[in-house]
Amino acid sequence: MTVRAGREFLAIPGPTTMPDEVLQAMHRPALDIYSKQMVELTDGIMADLGRLFATKGKTYIYIANGHGAWEAVLSNVLSRGDKVLVLESGRFAIGWGHAARAMGAEVEVLRGDWRRAVRPAEVEARLRADKEHTIKAIVVAQIDTASGVVNDVEAIGRAIKAAGHPALYMVDTVASLGCMPFEMDAWGIDVAMSGSQKGLMTPPGLGFVAANDRALEAHKRANMRTPYWDWSEREGAEHYRKYGGTAPVHLLFALRQAMDMLFAEGLPHAFRRHALLGEAVRRAVAKWSEGQVIGFNIVDAAERSNTVTTVLVGGGYDPAVLQTYCKEQCGVVLGTGIGDLQGQAFRIAHMGHVNAPMVLGTLGVIEMALVALKIPHGRGGLDAAIQWLGESVTP
Repeated sequence: MTVRAGREFLAIPGPTTMPDEVLQAMHRPALDIYSKQMVELTDGIMADLGRLFATKGKTYIYIANGHGAWEAVLSNVLSRGDKVLVLESGRFAIGWGHAARAMGAEVEVLRGDWRRAVRPAEVEARLRADKEHTIKAIVVAQIDTASGVVNDVEAIGRAIKAAGHPALYMVDTVASLGCMPFEMDAWGIDVAMSGSQKGLMTPPGLGFVAANDRALEAHKRANMRTPYWDWSEREGAEHYRKYGGTAPVHLLFALRQAMDMLFAEGLPHAFRRHALLGEAVRRAVAKWSEGQVIGFNIVDAAERSNTVTTVLVGGGYDPAVLQTYCKEQCGVVLGTGIGDLQGQAFRIAHMGHVNAPMVLGTLGVIEMALVALKIPHGRGGLDAAIQWLGESVTP
C-alpha cells in the first residue's frame, strides 16, 4: 500500500511546483498580440526583469528554456573564433561552453571540481596570464543545480577587475534569480541569463537575458548573430519583434502573476525564506550523514546553495531506489544525480514556490524512505530541521 494522495509534489530543481495563482492566471483568453494591453504587459515584464537582475541594461525575453538563453547570449556578443573561458563547478557552465564550441567559438575550461565553488584567485591568475587578451568572454553559473554549489559571482567579478582584463563577464542565474541576491550592475556583470521554471515559479518555456552597454557594444561586432536570437531584430518598431514572432501570451500571464507575488513578498524576504529553508535541509542531511552512507556533495558548508542540495549516497546503495520509494509510496519527486553524479546522488530542490510545510514534508518522506529501505543514516534529521526553523522563525 501507499500513503500518497492527490498530485505529486515536485522537489526537483525545475520544473518546480507552481503556485495555484500562477496556474490560474493562464486560464483566460489570449490577448490580441497587437493591442495596447499586450504592449503594456510586455513593457511591465521587461522593466521588472531589470529589477530582478538589478540592472539598468536592456532585457530580452525568448520563447526558450535556459539552453536557448545560453545561445541567445553567445550569438549576440561573440564572433566565430573568439575564446570563451568556462569556469567549472558542475555541469551547467560546462554545458554553456559546449554550446559556444558548437557555435564556432574556441573554448577553454578553467578546471574546477564538482565538489567546490570556483576560486576567484584562480580566475584572476588565468586572466593575468592572458597578456594578449585572447579571452573574449568568461562564463559561470551562480548556482549549479547538478553539484549544488553556489559561486561567489561578486568575488569573481572583483577578480576580473583586479586582473584588468576586458573580457565580457557572463553569468547563468537559472537556479538563483529571485531566490538569492544578484546585483548585475553593482558586481560588474555584462550579461546575465535565466529561465522561468525555477525561482520565478512559471512553467518552462521562457528564457531571459539582460545586457549592459559593454555587451551591447560587443553586439555590434558579433558575427554569430542569427535572426531569432538577434537583439537588433528585437529592437524593431513592431511590438511582435520583441518575441521574434508571436508572443507566448499565456506564459506571460503566468510570469506576470509570479512576479507580482514575488514583489509582494519582497525580494529580501524571498531571499531570507530560501536561506532559512535551505539551511533546514542541510541540518537534516547533516544528521543523516552520521550513518556514513548519506553525505553532502559540496564539501565546504559555505558553498552549499540555498536552492538545491545534492546528496551523495554511498555504501553500495542505489539512490534511484530511494527516489522510486519517495515517488511511488508518498508522491514526492526528488531530483536525480546528473552528469558526473549520475547513479551516485539525489537532489532536493528548495526554490521558488516553497515553504516550511513543503520542505518539512519532503524531509519527512526522505527519512521515512531511509528507514523503510534500511539505508544506514543518523537519526533525527527532520527534528534538526524543525529545531532550526523553530529557533529562526520567531513570532
